[in-house]
Amino acid sequence: MSSDRILTGIGLRLLAVALLATMAALVKLAEARGAGLGETMFFRQLGALPIVLAWLTVTGDLKSVRTRRFSAHLGRAVAGLMGMTATFGAIHLLPLAEATSLQFAAPVFATLLGALWLREPTGVHRWGAVLTGFAGIVIIAQPGGHAVPLAGAAVGLAAAFMIAVISILLRQIGRTERAGATVFWFSALSLPPLAIAWLLDFRAHDAATWALLAGVGAVGGAGQIALTAALRHAPVSVVVPMDYSALIWATLLGWLLFEQLPGDTTWIGAPLLIGSGLYIAMREHRLHKADSAAKPPIP
Repeated sequence: MSSDRILTGIGLRLLAVALLATMAALVKLAEARGAGLGETMFFRQLGALPIVLAWLTVTGDLKSVRTRRFSAHLGRAVAGLMGMTATFGAIHLLPLAEATSLQFAAPVFATLLGALWLREPTGVHRWGAVLTGFAGIVIIAQPGGHAVPLAGAAVGLAAAFMIAVISILLRQIGRTERAGATVFWFSALSLPPLAIAWLLDFRAHDAATWALLAGVGAVGGAGQIALTAALRHAPVSVVVPMDYSALIWATLLGWLLFEQLPGDTTWIGAPLLIGSGLYIAMREHRLHKADSAAKPPIP
């Protein structure tokens, strides 16, 4: 794979992280103006669907939405809705930096799920990274402390857990389905229940709030496309470490828009979480290369 393609993949991933961090800030701004959780989620998916369809058309992948694994996409949509509810809930309940930092626990949960659910071999190095990650979680969440609301920390960790579950589901679906089709079906299948939730809690807003909700969908959809497109140019092990740049954006946007800076414990706990996640990704990459090298060539 050429260095140009790898740099393109890294650039797209960094763009995706910046867009999704901006979406989170828009969600928080809309919530401050009276928007509910259900409607921010509805507009996130409503705005994303036409962007996804346009992207599939431009890339020639529109035919890939045909699937024989509808039940798998349905299960992914259910898990995705649960994860989105927790993610947006954490944004509502916590400062942006804390909500973002807790999502970095996803690789820790993914390692645990891989060992317990998929029976994947997990050596002492990964278990050490898991324990380091949990130390970071405890430092950020401060059980019994007051810096981070306990409810917000619990919802943020639930979001990280669901991100890990979804990553495993996507790995299984990805064996037969293209990424664009998976993005499309998640958007399409999640819209009906979200529309019901929105209508049951319909609220009138001023023009600025409607604009923020529209921005949530447009920016979130663009971020989702950039995430998927990055993997066309570079391996997962190369682009995933770029995700940790989200903390820079969350800190900057939290300071500029809400006059919030991360607490002292977040500055200590977040590096532990990031370090554990990077170590897990590095070990995954090395093991994958070793397994590939050990396989005999296909005649």
